[in-house]
Amino acid sequence: MPGVLRQGHLSVWVALAVLILFGVLRYDNFASAYNLSSFLGYNSMFVVISVGMCLVIMTGGIDLSVGTVAALASVVAAMLSPQGLIVALPGGVAAGLLAGALNAGMIAGLRLPPFMATLATMLAAKGAALSLSDNRTVPVDWASDFTALGMNKVANLLPWTILVALVVVVFAWVVVQRTSLGRTVLAIGGNAEAAHLMGLKTRRAEVFVYLFSGACAGLAGVFLASGYGAGQPLEGAGWELAAIAAVVVGGTLLTGGMGSVPATVAGALLFGLVFNLLNFENGRGTFSLSADWQSVIRGLFLLIVILLQARLGRPALKS
Repeated sequence: MPGVLRQGHLSVWVALAVLILFGVLRYDNFASAYNLSSFLGYNSMFVVISVGMCLVIMTGGIDLSVGTVAALASVVAAMLSPQGLIVALPGGVAAGLLAGALNAGMIAGLRLPPFMATLATMLAAKGAALSLSDNRTVPVDWASDFTALGMNKVANLLPWTILVALVVVVFAWVVVQRTSLGRTVLAIGGNAEAAHLMGLKTRRAEVFVYLFSGACAGLAGVFLASGYGAGQPLEGAGWELAAIAAVVVGGTLLTGGMGSVPATVAGALLFGLVFNLLNFENGRGTFSLSADWQSVIRGLFLLIVILLQARLGRPALKS
């Protein structure tokens, strides 16, 4: 089984490299600083949400609330933006942590199924976002430094959001690969009952992954408000599916027990890259695809990648 996973991880990096090469060769401005900056800035939201989802899925769980929690956090951050980034950033993350704590309490405390628990949180977060915003977008305070996070760049190239996302990725990788907590996370996904009988602190690990996923969703919401100048209560629909898709494409098993944080990042970037390439193709006038049809193509692309991963995994299963 480890061989299957390594092949699954490798395939997503190969697919990402092939699409990048295709884009560079086909489109004149694909490798421009502007496209790179825009691509990384926009997809930083999906990277952090996908990384949070990856750790949850490693335990065999699921978090359906990340999209609406991100929308709620964007509203909270926008409302706090007059106080500046130093208040709005932790405020938005705190909103995500609160949702994560609710999920953790229901799943690790009350032993509710993750699907039902996070579905309840998803609905609650959506209602809270609409209530706080009075069902409208919440503009940020442009006089404060809040928008610097989402709109300013390091060396006029890399957005600050992707650098913050990189910190989150490194943290998650270190937890999974270098700590006993990470080993417990994987053990729960492999066999939760056996992990408990071994004396591992399984409930602590479950609480951690849902808190971490909530915090990642909150951070994505801060990115959203800072980068687009408004808290958006209706944004985030389907983000949980995009995160799950990135995790699956990255080779992490939905049943839990094994996975890869870096490959999940590659999966998130891969889906963003498909969207980016479709926009370039529309610009060439070869064809014109609406956002709906682009979603159909991305869904088909996900299916193809999963089928290829399953095909690559069969020889390893026989050995």
